[in-house]
Amino acid sequence: MAHALNLYKAEEKPWYSKGLRFKCTGCGECCTGAPGYVWVSKEEIIAMAELLQLSVDKFSKKYIRQVGGRHSLIEDPKTFDCVFLKDKKCTIYRVRPKQCQTFPWWVQNLRSEEDWQKASAYCEGINHPDASIVPCETITDEVNNSPI
Repeated sequence: MAHALNLYKAEEKPWYSKGLRFKCTGCGECCTGAPGYVWVSKEEIIAMAELLQLSVDKFSKKYIRQVGGRHSLIEDPKTFDCVFLKDKKCTIYRVRPKQCQTFPWWVQNLRSEEDWQKASAYCEGINHPDASIVPCETITDEVNNSPI
């Protein structure tokens, strides 16, 4: 997927060309909040099912919903938190979906500096004072690997 090219014209550098400060603090906030979708591939479903020692069929019936032609993890119906978030920790972290792995490097967080600042309101790792600068090339690679 070539999401990064949607962020800026090919001949221009993105607004984050000097990199961005980010450090995951493990707070779990990216797994909570408003309703949404965590898109998963067939390979990711298989890996999660194996980790939980469930058949793909049982795993899918319990944890997956179909949205159009895609699959998404279900959410807690009361809080909309990810169903795999327990005590602010991901219970499937080793095999978490690519969408989770690539956060916060999603197109909607990188369209502008203002969007990056909005994302920092719910992610304490964005602009964290102890964070190192993530280079533009790394960010672009992550954006291109994100399923959203």
